[in-house]
Amino acid sequence: MNVEQAAQALVFAAPPGLDDQVRMRRAHAVAARHLQVTPAGAEVWGWQGHTLGRRAGTSWLRVVSTPADRQGGRLWEGTALADALVHPSVPRPRLRGLLDWTCGEHAYRAELTEYVTVPLLTNGSPVLDRDVTLPDTWWNDLRTALTTLATVPTDREAVRQRWIDRNFRRFLGIDPIQIRDYTTGHADLHWANLTAAPLVILDWEGWGRYRWATSSTRPPDGPGNSSPSDSSSRRAAEASTPTSPHSSPNAPNHLTDAPVPAP
Repeated sequence: MNVEQAAQALVFAAPPGLDDQVRMRRAHAVAARHLQVTPAGAEVWGWQGHTLGRRAGTSWLRVVSTPADRQGGRLWEGTALADALVHPSVPRPRLRGLLDWTCGEHAYRAELTEYVTVPLLTNGSPVLDRDVTLPDTWWNDLRTALTTLATVPTDREAVRQRWIDRNFRRFLGIDPIQIRDYTTGHADLHWANLTAAPLVILDWEGWGRYRWATSSTRPPDGPGNSSPSDSSSRRAAEASTPTSPHSSPNAPNHLTDAPVPAP
């Protein structure tokens, strides 16, 4: 296990407190009962134990928890709004059920989506660490999906100017750009959120508007800059992985979601 994997194992883990673990499991059971599904898959904990997902037959049941006075917002509503506003031709897990409730000091949202059985291109990390061969149809499907997504009108901001001002010097060592032109994109597009053929794009919590000029289609090799969450890279954790990866020496190891030009 490398440093990045070790860090992710600490972040994407059950809450440290036993009471919070019990609370989340009870909330998941409540959601399963109301949405009339029977979870049977392994537990998959998300960011700092704030989410818990399990397979339930042909569905994936994910419960998000937050303090009651902080419910709502971009990440809370992203999956449901994507299902409602993004054209059905964009390949993604469709939402089958939604449940919101508050209990004591905590608010909960349960999302029941299609369970994805197509293998992910990477599992547990956004960095592509092996050679893969993707057919032209896969790249064409990705280009079409992102081009379609770019036409969706929304006031959701995936990247804000203050984030750019704060982080460009910190991480890139360059002066921050000024946002002037926007497009609509996935905003968390990396290898762990993409399946092999046929293409499925996962993790729609953060989609929205961002500066299109900050993205390039096939950037130089380098580490990805975002982390997989439980509802994506781990949703297909029980699905089989490719048994004989094929060579593709020119494949990049991270992606951004600018519309993909024709190969």
